[in-house]
Amino acid sequence: MLSAPRLARRTAAASLAGLALAALLPAVAFAQAWPARQPVKLVAVFPPGGSVDQVARILAPVLQQRLGQSVVVDNKGGASGSIGTAAVAQSPPDGYTFAVVFDTHGVNPSLIPNLPYDTKGDLAAVALIGTGAMVITTVATSPYKTFGDVVAATKGAGPGVSYGSIGSGSLGHLALTMLSRNGGLNLVHVPYRGGGPLMNDAVAGHVPLAVGSVFLSKPHIDSKRLRALAVTTSQRSANLPDVPTLAESGFAGFDAPAWWAVLAPAKTPPEIVRRMNEEINAALKLPEVAQKLEAQGIVVTAGTPADAQAFIERQVDTWAQVVKANNIKAD
Repeated sequence: MLSAPRLARRTAAASLAGLALAALLPAVAFAQAWPARQPVKLVAVFPPGGSVDQVARILAPVLQQRLGQSVVVDNKGGASGSIGTAAVAQSPPDGYTFAVVFDTHGVNPSLIPNLPYDTKGDLAAVALIGTGAMVITTVATSPYKTFGDVVAATKGAGPGVSYGSIGSGSLGHLALTMLSRNGGLNLVHVPYRGGGPLMNDAVAGHVPLAVGSVFLSKPHIDSKRLRALAVTTSQRSANLPDVPTLAESGFAGFDAPAWWAVLAPAKTPPEIVRRMNEEINAALKLPEVAQKLEAQGIVVTAGTPADAQAFIERQVDTWAQVVKANNIKAD
Protein backbone atom coordinates (compact mmCIF):
# COMPACT_ATOMS: atom_id res chain seq x y z
CA MET A 1 0.00 0.00 0.00
CA LEU A 2 1.40 3.43 -0.99
CA SER A 3 2.08 5.98 1.70
CA ALA A 4 0.17 9.23 1.52
CA PRO A 5 3.19 11.29 0.27
CA ARG A 6 4.04 8.71 -2.45
CA LEU A 7 0.39 8.52 -3.51
CA ALA A 8 0.25 12.30 -3.75
CA ARG A 9 3.41 12.41 -5.88
CA ARG A 10 2.09 9.70 -8.23
CA THR A 11 -1.26 11.46 -8.53
CA ALA A 12 0.47 14.76 -9.35
CA ALA A 13 2.66 13.08 -11.99
CA ALA A 14 -0.36 11.46 -13.58
CA SER A 15 -2.16 14.79 -13.65
CA LEU A 16 0.79 16.49 -15.35
CA ALA A 17 1.00 13.71 -17.92
CA GLY A 18 -2.71 14.03 -18.56
CA LEU A 19 -2.39 17.77 -19.08
CA ALA A 20 0.52 17.29 -21.48
CA LEU A 21 -1.46 14.74 -23.46
CA ALA A 22 -4.48 16.99 -23.54
CA ALA A 23 -2.35 19.84 -24.87
CA LEU A 24 -0.85 17.57 -27.52
CA LEU A 25 -4.09 16.06 -28.79
CA PRO A 26 -5.40 19.16 -30.62
CA ALA A 27 -2.08 19.54 -32.50
CA VAL A 28 -2.07 15.86 -33.44
CA ALA A 29 -5.69 16.02 -34.57
CA PHE A 30 -4.94 19.18 -36.57
CA ALA A 31 -1.98 17.51 -38.31
CA GLN A 32 -3.98 14.39 -39.07
CA ALA A 33 -6.76 16.48 -40.65
CA TRP A 34 -4.35 18.44 -42.83
CA PRO A 35 -5.06 19.74 -45.38
CA ALA A 36 -8.60 20.51 -44.30
CA ARG A 37 -8.95 23.75 -46.28
CA GLN A 38 -7.54 25.35 -49.36
CA PRO A 39 -5.34 26.58 -50.83
CA VAL A 40 -1.95 25.11 -50.02
CA LYS A 41 0.55 27.69 -51.26
CA LEU A 42 3.91 27.03 -52.91
CA VAL A 43 5.91 30.26 -52.77
CA ALA A 44 8.38 30.26 -55.67
CA VAL A 45 11.10 32.60 -54.41
CA PHE A 46 12.09 33.74 -57.93
CA PRO A 47 10.04 35.43 -60.68
CA PRO A 48 8.06 33.48 -63.29
CA GLY A 49 9.98 31.73 -66.02
CA GLY A 50 13.03 30.54 -64.11
CA SER A 51 13.83 27.07 -62.83
CA VAL A 52 12.32 27.64 -59.37
CA ASP A 53 9.04 28.72 -60.94
CA GLN A 54 9.15 25.70 -63.26
CA VAL A 55 9.74 23.28 -60.38
CA ALA A 56 6.82 24.73 -58.41
CA ARG A 57 4.48 24.56 -61.43
CA ILE A 58 5.48 20.99 -62.24
CA LEU A 59 4.75 19.87 -58.67
CA ALA A 60 1.59 21.92 -57.97
CA PRO A 61 -1.00 20.00 -60.05
CA VAL A 62 0.26 16.61 -58.89
CA LEU A 63 0.24 17.66 -55.23
CA GLN A 64 -3.23 19.13 -55.68
CA GLN A 65 -4.51 15.80 -56.91
CA ARG A 66 -2.80 13.86 -54.14
CA LEU A 67 -3.78 16.22 -51.30
CA GLY A 68 -7.34 16.79 -52.47
CA GLN A 69 -7.02 20.55 -52.01
CA SER A 70 -6.09 23.41 -54.29
CA VAL A 71 -2.32 23.97 -54.56
CA VAL A 72 -1.32 27.36 -55.96
CA VAL A 73 2.03 28.86 -56.96
CA ASP A 74 2.80 32.35 -55.64
CA ASN A 75 5.90 34.04 -57.08
CA LYS A 76 7.72 36.29 -54.60
CA GLY A 77 11.05 37.11 -56.24
CA GLY A 78 13.82 39.48 -55.30
CA ALA A 79 17.10 39.66 -53.36
CA SER A 80 18.34 36.23 -54.54
CA GLY A 81 15.22 34.54 -53.23
CA SER A 82 15.42 35.99 -49.74
CA ILE A 83 12.23 38.08 -50.01
CA GLY A 84 10.01 35.09 -50.72
CA THR A 85 11.86 32.94 -48.21
CA ALA A 86 11.36 35.57 -45.51
CA ALA A 87 7.62 35.65 -46.27
CA VAL A 88 7.42 31.89 -45.71
CA ALA A 89 9.59 31.97 -42.58
CA GLN A 90 7.18 34.54 -41.12
CA SER A 91 3.99 32.70 -42.15
CA PRO A 92 1.83 30.72 -39.71
CA PRO A 93 3.31 27.22 -39.31
CA ASP A 94 0.03 25.55 -40.23
CA GLY A 95 1.00 23.59 -43.32
CA TYR A 96 -0.56 25.96 -45.83
CA THR A 97 2.58 27.86 -46.90
CA PHE A 98 5.76 26.32 -48.30
CA ALA A 99 8.78 27.76 -50.09
CA VAL A 100 10.39 26.40 -53.25
CA VAL A 101 14.01 27.56 -53.09
CA PHE A 102 17.15 27.42 -55.22
CA ASP A 103 20.83 27.03 -54.33
CA THR A 104 21.02 30.75 -53.48
CA HIS A 105 19.32 29.75 -50.23
CA GLY A 106 22.59 28.15 -49.14
CA VAL A 107 24.62 31.25 -50.05
CA ASN A 108 22.39 34.09 -48.85
CA PRO A 109 23.31 33.78 -45.14
CA SER A 110 26.91 34.63 -46.03
CA LEU A 111 26.21 37.33 -48.61
CA ILE A 112 23.19 39.31 -47.42
CA PRO A 113 23.72 41.46 -44.30
CA ASN A 114 20.81 41.46 -41.84
CA LEU A 115 18.96 38.63 -43.56
CA PRO A 116 15.38 38.90 -42.24
CA TYR A 117 15.27 35.28 -41.08
CA ASP A 118 17.53 32.65 -39.54
CA THR A 119 18.23 30.13 -42.31
CA LYS A 120 18.77 27.25 -39.89
CA GLY A 121 16.37 28.30 -37.15
CA ASP A 122 13.31 29.76 -38.87
CA LEU A 123 12.78 27.19 -41.62
CA ALA A 124 12.35 23.41 -41.75
CA ALA A 125 13.42 21.36 -44.75
CA VAL A 126 10.60 19.33 -46.27
CA ALA A 127 12.25 17.74 -49.30
CA LEU A 128 15.24 18.07 -51.56
CA ILE A 129 13.77 18.02 -55.07
CA GLY A 130 17.02 17.44 -56.88
CA THR A 131 20.42 18.67 -57.93
CA GLY A 132 21.82 19.78 -61.25
CA ALA A 133 25.11 20.45 -62.92
CA MET A 134 26.46 23.79 -63.92
CA VAL A 135 28.45 23.72 -67.13
CA ILE A 136 31.55 25.67 -68.11
CA THR A 137 31.38 26.74 -71.74
CA THR A 138 33.37 28.68 -74.30
CA VAL A 139 32.43 30.10 -77.68
CA ALA A 140 32.66 27.54 -80.49
CA THR A 141 35.54 29.41 -82.17
CA SER A 142 37.62 29.46 -78.96
CA PRO A 143 41.06 27.82 -78.87
CA TYR A 144 39.99 25.98 -75.69
CA LYS A 145 39.01 22.46 -76.76
CA THR A 146 39.10 20.96 -73.23
CA PHE A 147 39.21 22.30 -69.70
CA GLY A 148 42.84 21.20 -69.68
CA ASP A 149 43.50 23.91 -72.26
CA VAL A 150 42.00 26.45 -69.87
CA VAL A 151 44.21 25.19 -67.04
CA ALA A 152 47.29 25.55 -69.23
CA ALA A 153 46.30 29.11 -70.16
CA THR A 154 45.97 30.14 -66.52
CA LYS A 155 49.47 29.09 -65.55
CA GLY A 156 52.30 31.56 -65.38
CA ALA A 157 52.31 35.30 -64.85
CA GLY A 158 49.77 36.24 -67.52
CA PRO A 159 46.46 38.02 -66.94
CA GLY A 160 44.56 34.76 -66.46
CA VAL A 161 41.36 33.66 -68.14
CA SER A 162 38.10 35.54 -67.58
CA TYR A 163 34.78 33.84 -66.97
CA GLY A 164 31.27 35.18 -66.66
CA SER A 165 28.57 34.14 -64.22
CA ILE A 166 25.02 35.31 -63.59
CA GLY A 167 26.27 37.60 -60.80
CA SER A 168 28.61 38.13 -57.86
CA GLY A 169 27.90 35.57 -55.17
CA SER A 170 26.08 33.22 -57.55
CA LEU A 171 26.85 29.54 -57.19
CA GLY A 172 28.80 29.60 -60.47
CA HIS A 173 30.96 32.42 -59.14
CA LEU A 174 31.56 30.65 -55.83
CA ALA A 175 32.26 27.29 -57.47
CA LEU A 176 34.93 28.67 -59.79
CA THR A 177 36.37 30.77 -56.98
CA MET A 178 36.77 27.58 -54.96
CA LEU A 179 38.25 25.82 -57.99
CA SER A 180 40.70 28.67 -58.60
CA ARG A 181 41.84 28.79 -55.00
CA ASN A 182 42.17 25.03 -54.48
CA GLY A 183 43.56 24.31 -57.95
CA GLY A 184 45.98 27.19 -58.22
CA LEU A 185 44.25 28.65 -61.28
CA ASN A 186 44.11 32.28 -62.37
CA LEU A 187 40.42 32.60 -63.29
CA VAL A 188 39.08 36.17 -63.31
CA HIS A 189 35.40 36.72 -62.55
CA VAL A 190 33.17 38.92 -64.73
CA PRO A 191 29.71 39.31 -63.12
CA TYR A 192 26.60 39.70 -65.26
CA ARG A 193 23.08 40.64 -64.23
CA GLY A 194 21.36 37.39 -65.05
CA GLY A 195 21.55 34.54 -67.52
CA GLY A 196 20.35 36.42 -70.60
CA PRO A 197 23.18 38.99 -70.69
CA LEU A 198 25.70 36.29 -69.80
CA MET A 199 24.68 34.02 -72.66
CA ASN A 200 24.57 36.93 -75.12
CA ASP A 201 28.19 37.79 -74.40
CA ALA A 202 29.28 34.15 -74.23
CA VAL A 203 27.83 33.36 -77.67
CA ALA A 204 29.38 36.53 -79.10
CA GLY A 205 32.77 35.58 -77.67
CA HIS A 206 32.99 38.71 -75.53
CA VAL A 207 33.88 36.65 -72.45
CA PRO A 208 36.25 33.66 -72.82
CA LEU A 209 34.34 31.32 -70.47
CA ALA A 210 30.86 31.19 -68.99
CA VAL A 211 29.48 29.14 -66.12
CA GLY A 212 25.74 28.55 -65.93
CA SER A 213 23.10 25.92 -65.41
CA VAL A 214 22.59 23.18 -67.96
CA PHE A 215 19.10 24.59 -68.57
CA LEU A 216 20.59 28.00 -69.41
CA SER A 217 23.53 26.78 -71.49
CA LYS A 218 22.31 23.68 -73.31
CA PRO A 219 20.33 25.41 -76.11
CA HIS A 220 23.51 27.22 -77.14
CA ILE A 221 25.55 24.03 -76.85
CA ASP A 222 23.02 22.18 -79.00
CA SER A 223 23.13 24.95 -81.62
CA LYS A 224 26.96 24.61 -81.72
CA ARG A 225 27.46 28.23 -80.73
CA LEU A 226 29.02 27.22 -77.41
CA ARG A 227 31.38 24.37 -76.60
CA ALA A 228 30.94 22.61 -73.25
CA LEU A 229 34.22 22.00 -71.42
CA ALA A 230 33.24 20.55 -68.03
CA VAL A 231 30.41 20.21 -65.52
CA THR A 232 30.69 21.08 -61.84
CA THR A 233 29.00 17.99 -60.36
CA SER A 234 30.72 14.78 -59.27
CA GLN A 235 28.79 12.82 -61.93
CA ARG A 236 28.29 13.67 -65.59
CA SER A 237 25.00 15.30 -66.56
CA ALA A 238 22.48 13.07 -68.32
CA ASN A 239 21.70 16.10 -70.49
CA LEU A 240 25.38 16.36 -71.54
CA PRO A 241 26.72 12.82 -71.25
CA ASP A 242 29.84 13.50 -73.32
CA VAL A 243 31.02 16.41 -71.17
CA PRO A 244 33.53 15.44 -68.46
CA THR A 245 33.32 16.51 -64.84
CA LEU A 246 35.89 18.79 -63.28
CA ALA A 247 36.94 15.79 -61.21
CA GLU A 248 37.69 13.93 -64.44
CA SER A 249 39.56 17.02 -65.65
CA GLY A 250 42.11 16.77 -62.86
CA PHE A 251 40.32 18.19 -59.81
CA ALA A 252 39.54 15.13 -57.71
CA GLY A 253 36.52 15.34 -55.44
CA PHE A 254 35.19 18.59 -56.89
CA ASP A 255 31.40 18.81 -56.59
CA ALA A 256 29.34 21.99 -56.74
CA PRO A 257 25.74 21.25 -57.72
CA ALA A 258 22.84 23.57 -58.21
CA TRP A 259 19.84 22.39 -56.17
CA TRP A 260 16.15 22.91 -55.49
CA ALA A 261 14.21 22.22 -52.27
CA VAL A 262 10.91 22.75 -50.48
CA LEU A 263 10.86 24.36 -47.04
CA ALA A 264 8.25 25.13 -44.38
CA PRO A 265 8.12 27.54 -41.43
CA ALA A 266 10.17 26.05 -38.59
CA LYS A 267 7.31 25.21 -36.21
CA THR A 268 5.16 23.41 -38.76
CA PRO A 269 3.95 20.17 -37.09
CA PRO A 270 6.30 17.26 -37.89
CA GLU A 271 3.32 15.17 -39.03
CA ILE A 272 2.53 17.75 -41.73
CA VAL A 273 6.17 18.01 -42.82
CA ARG A 274 6.32 14.22 -43.04
CA ARG A 275 3.09 13.99 -45.03
CA MET A 276 4.16 16.73 -47.46
CA ASN A 277 7.51 14.99 -47.88
CA GLU A 278 5.76 11.71 -48.69
CA GLU A 279 3.50 13.36 -51.25
CA ILE A 280 6.42 15.18 -52.91
CA ASN A 281 8.42 11.95 -53.08
CA ALA A 282 5.43 10.16 -54.61
CA ALA A 283 5.12 12.94 -57.20
CA LEU A 284 8.82 12.73 -58.04
CA LYS A 285 8.47 9.02 -58.80
CA LEU A 286 5.93 9.67 -61.55
CA PRO A 287 7.63 9.36 -64.95
CA GLU A 288 5.95 12.46 -66.34
CA VAL A 289 7.17 14.56 -63.39
CA ALA A 290 10.70 13.15 -63.48
CA GLN A 291 10.92 13.73 -67.23
CA LYS A 292 9.84 17.36 -66.93
CA LEU A 293 12.38 18.00 -64.18
CA GLU A 294 15.14 16.22 -66.09
CA ALA A 295 14.38 18.46 -69.07
CA GLN A 296 15.25 21.36 -66.74
CA GLY A 297 18.62 19.73 -66.00
CA ILE A 298 17.50 18.46 -62.58
CA VAL A 299 18.47 15.05 -61.25
CA VAL A 300 15.64 13.98 -58.94
CA THR A 301 16.86 13.29 -55.40
CA ALA A 302 13.90 12.96 -53.01
CA GLY A 303 14.65 11.51 -49.52
CA THR A 304 13.54 12.40 -46.01
CA PRO A 305 13.21 15.84 -44.39
CA ALA A 306 16.31 14.99 -42.34
CA ASP A 307 18.24 14.23 -45.53
CA ALA A 308 17.22 17.57 -46.99
CA GLN A 309 18.07 19.48 -43.80
CA ALA A 310 21.53 17.91 -43.62
CA PHE A 311 22.21 18.68 -47.28
CA ILE A 312 21.17 22.31 -46.92
CA GLU A 313 23.25 22.82 -43.79
CA ARG A 314 26.31 21.40 -45.59
CA GLN A 315 25.73 23.83 -48.45
CA VAL A 316 25.40 26.78 -46.05
CA ASP A 317 28.63 25.84 -44.27
CA THR A 318 30.61 25.11 -47.47
CA TRP A 319 29.83 28.39 -49.19
CA ALA A 320 30.21 30.43 -46.01
CA GLN A 321 33.85 29.34 -45.94
CA VAL A 322 34.37 30.29 -49.60
CA VAL A 323 32.70 33.68 -49.17
CA LYS A 324 34.73 34.51 -46.07
CA ALA A 325 38.06 33.24 -47.40
CA ASN A 326 37.71 35.26 -50.60
CA ASN A 327 35.91 38.34 -49.22
CA ILE A 328 33.10 37.95 -51.75
CA LYS A 329 30.35 40.56 -51.81
CA ALA A 330 26.95 40.42 -53.46
CA ASP A 331 26.14 42.78 -56.34
